[in-house]
Amino acid sequence: MSLSIGLTGSIASGKSTVSLMFDDFDIPVVDADKIAREVVEPGENAYEQVVENFGKTILREDGTLDRPALGAIIFDDAAKRKLLNSIVHPAVREKMLYQRDAYLEGGAQCVVLDIPLLFESKLTDFVDRTVVVYVDEAVQLKRLMERNHYSEKEALQRIRSQMSLKKKVKLADAVINNNGTKQETYTQLERLLNKWKLV
Repeated sequence: MSLSIGLTGSIASGKSTVSLMFDDFDIPVVDADKIAREVVEPGENAYEQVVENFGKTILREDGTLDRPALGAIIFDDAAKRKLLNSIVHPAVREKMLYQRDAYLEGGAQCVVLDIPLLFESKLTDFVDRTVVVYVDEAVQLKRLMERNHYSEKEALQRIRSQMSLKKKVKLADAVINNNGTKQETYTQLERLLNKWKLV
């Protein structure tokens, strides 16, 4: 039996760290953020649609998307943000499912879909089980301030703009507590994969 796992967390919860750990168990990971960048590369259908709707002012000299310029346009404009999402999200979902199926058809026993907004975007139908990487807000705040050099206010704003980790924990099939060391987190992942008979 093959299994697809949805991996999620929140800003500075350590989801990317856990995502990389699956490599040790030869479990492939489909990364939604990476795909979101790929679908808006020149030549891609979503790229053409973005340029068509937002104009050439959002392009750099080399023809690639100028993300900060596009970000500035959609930041204060809900309608334009919705328009951009309506172009990018379907393209990301299509590519994610294509990659997931390719791994499973290729004989992978398990594939992980690393999706930051797994619950918010209601993408749990894409996977068989869900795993949340959890940290206490104090740890999250400290890590985010150190990593991105944010003030406490800026860091809190970003944390609170997302669905709370406590809420995500209630929705998840399994939780990996990432408050401790990397080794402790790794041990929890290994135990979980053993429990689900994947290693």
